[in-house]
Amino acid sequence: MKAVGIIFSNIHDNNVPELARIRTLGSIPFGGRYRLIDFPLSNMVNSGIDTVGIITKSNYQSLMDHVGSGKDWDLARKDGGVIILPPFGNIESSNLYQSRLEALKGITNFLFRADEEYVVMTDCDTVCRINFNEVIEHHIRNHGDISLVYKRLKNGEYSVKHSTTFDIIDGRIINVSYQSENLKNEYQNVFTNVFVMKKSLLQNIVMDSITHNKTHFMSDIISSNLKSMKILAYEHKGFFAGITSLQAYYESNMYMLDAKNRDEIFGDRSVFTKIRDSAPTKYGNSAIIKNSMIADGCIIEGEVENSIIFRNVKVGRGAVVKNSIVMQNTVLGENSFLNCIITDKNVVIKDKKVLSGSKNHPFYIGKGIMV
Repeated sequence: MKAVGIIFSNIHDNNVPELARIRTLGSIPFGGRYRLIDFPLSNMVNSGIDTVGIITKSNYQSLMDHVGSGKDWDLARKDGGVIILPPFGNIESSNLYQSRLEALKGITNFLFRADEEYVVMTDCDTVCRINFNEVIEHHIRNHGDISLVYKRLKNGEYSVKHSTTFDIIDGRIINVSYQSENLKNEYQNVFTNVFVMKKSLLQNIVMDSITHNKTHFMSDIISSNLKSMKILAYEHKGFFAGITSLQAYYESNMYMLDAKNRDEIFGDRSVFTKIRDSAPTKYGNSAIIKNSMIADGCIIEGEVENSIIFRNVKVGRGAVVKNSIVMQNTVLGENSFLNCIITDKNVVIKDKKVLSGSKNHPFYIGKGIMV
């Protein structure tokens, strides 16, 4: 069944304000060589969705540079393909949208031009692999009005905190709990921010919300229609990580050091990203590598353990990097020491500097900072 895809690149920027200050959430680097938008975009491509609209809001230059024409996802097409949908598309207002429903009001032209019968909407705050065809088939088979995808997680996991959760009976959602509510059960049905419905229904929802000044999709549409509409729950049983905070971002990256998780996400090379040609990484005679992911173009002369190293990073002689995420073009001076640190791009750590956070509270160093 043909579907059109919609990806929200900015909805959850406030989850990680440190990383999203200069970029959209979708542009945040992940896993050594990827961006967060690569995961929903690849899921759509692998599900045969070849028309994808990416809704933007602000700071989306890096997102446009990364996605480009969509050729790395086989979406550089004359008809359909990937379409960047900037703010103020057709709203007679100078105010940026603040919610999902307000964002949808700005892309009504995109929705009405699409020929597909169904629509799949997703955000950029999750790392997982979902076959959207299976969700659509479940939706059709059970005669749903709207289907929401959830993941069952143990209470206390970082991906649970600040997430929307569901109570479910016989496959239908009967209650929605929001971030501020206490979570008492041992396991939670955590919303993955994936919606499936007929395009015609979404069009009606958007037009009705314009008429009646509705602004929030979850509260004004989902929660308010749990009895009047058949809102189904579809369980995702594979790996899932939600980027709900800087701590959750750190933990999600660290999950990739587990071979089982890594193989489930990247094993068959079905996560696509912008291709960059870089020289192979050079390892010096004194280099020691333990349980780490290291991208190409690096120069490693020190010790790296339980860490994720992005492209073109230099680790000086005698430097030690443990339990850290080191982004592109960072330079670590000789005999420096990093533990539980997240460095943004182009950071310089001088010789003999010692920086340490903790696994429960990693320390973040902003883009271009010299320490």
